[in-house]
Amino acid sequence: MKSFVLFTTAVLLGTTVSGQTSSPLQLKGTTLGIKEGKVYLQKFENKMFFTIDSASIKDGRFSFATKVKLPELYGLTLDRNKNPFYIFLENVPVSVSLDSASYYRNSKVSGSKAQDIFTAYKENQREVKIDEFIKQNPSSIVSAYVLYRDFSYRLTADQIQSNINLLAPALQKTQYVSVLKELIPVLSRVGVGNKAIDFTANDPDGKPVKLSDHFGKYLLVDFWAGWCGPCRRENPHVVAAYNKYKDKGFDVLGVSLDKTKESWVKAIADDQLTWTHVSDLAFWNSAPAKLYGVRAIPANFLIDPKGVIIARNLRGKDLDEKLAELLSGSASVGSGASQ
Repeated sequence: MKSFVLFTTAVLLGTTVSGQTSSPLQLKGTTLGIKEGKVYLQKFENKMFFTIDSASIKDGRFSFATKVKLPELYGLTLDRNKNPFYIFLENVPVSVSLDSASYYRNSKVSGSKAQDIFTAYKENQREVKIDEFIKQNPSSIVSAYVLYRDFSYRLTADQIQSNINLLAPALQKTQYVSVLKELIPVLSRVGVGNKAIDFTANDPDGKPVKLSDHFGKYLLVDFWAGWCGPCRRENPHVVAAYNKYKDKGFDVLGVSLDKTKESWVKAIADDQLTWTHVSDLAFWNSAPAKLYGVRAIPANFLIDPKGVIIARNLRGKDLDEKLAELLSGSASVGSGASQ
């Protein structure tokens, strides 16, 4: 961690943000392994990438002069159906060597100091403490992004505000900080001890399901998706807990962030998730997820029979231990509640 802090301090001088402005890109690149074709420029927004321009590859070279907001995170890809190469672009000339076989194995970026900070961060991500990182890079767009993307889901409302306060004034109006500021009151409303916020969403048959109709038992509201690897790995633990405690007053309501009904329904069947499921198939724009401030999945909220949130993000043995504490040896709770 010490060497990482020293590195970020050294490059800080070239990465201050004086405010995001729309400017023409000065981006040139080469493609390793491909001589002709197209490369797509994508804009990152709400944890998704959207194609905003393309450039022809001629003899393994391409360039962009698109007018975009800078500094900011963008993506470069040769296939719009695959995840792009993450690149932080600034209002300076930037060069990229894009490896067509594996974007992150041999691709290289020069000219972007923000990209240097981001690369160093990824190499030391497990050791990073977000407040220390921001203090070392208070004016870097990377600090705002990292706080938003990698830490917001594990911080309390107060901790998020504390870290926002460490960011330079020029970052306060970036999309990342704007989202975080909107998230703070949401997290306060769905904190442990608060009444669960009601919502209605459709099940796979298109029938509306209301959250509050499932109150009366200990209810796990489980946010997941068929495309989410960690969610699929966690599902066997939820299945085991459900089968063990469903007759003692425990229920699950699955809330999916899937994009298509087909993939959602297939994941339900493949993982043998026999409880009630709902989704608006809106991916990261999921209305229930926004309502509960869900920034990463799997995520869950344990609600007591009266509809009060009593725990968050219980996984693996933690879920079983909490349910054992609440339900083992007790009579069935809420036998008249909706299934």
